[in-house]
Amino acid sequence: MRTKLEGLEARFWRSMVDEDTDTALSLLTEPAMMESSHGAMKFDHAAQRKMAEQGTMVIADFKLAEMEVVFTNEATAVLTYQVEQAVAPRGTKSEAVTQTMTDSSTWAKSGNKWLCGMCTETAVESGKAKV
Repeated sequence: MRTKLEGLEARFWRSMVDEDTDTALSLLTEPAMMESSHGAMKFDHAAQRKMAEQGTMVIADFKLAEMEVVFTNEATAVLTYQVEQAVAPRGTKSEAVTQTMTDSSTWAKSGNKWLCGMCTETAVESGKAKV
């Protein structure tokens, strides 16, 4: 099951790089929550679609590392990992800036499908990255 969740996390990231909003939405609860340097927010699929398709920044590339998975029960898992992400202004992926972050996500099983309901993102201080 750990491998499946690692794959789903990577699939979500790949959907952001590919700007494949439908795939991203298929992996999220509705509503879902996020916490980052922009604050805490709760959003539905329509708001996620707007962020993904009209936001000023995009994910140009990513590399996940040091993933840990803890099952709090058979239907809930928390993932933590480092990500090296390249972010760029929309339409200019060649101008990407690389950032190293620590992330976490909470996945819950609904029927036989796993969905992410919460993700967090924190910048790693310079010199402390392990990616």
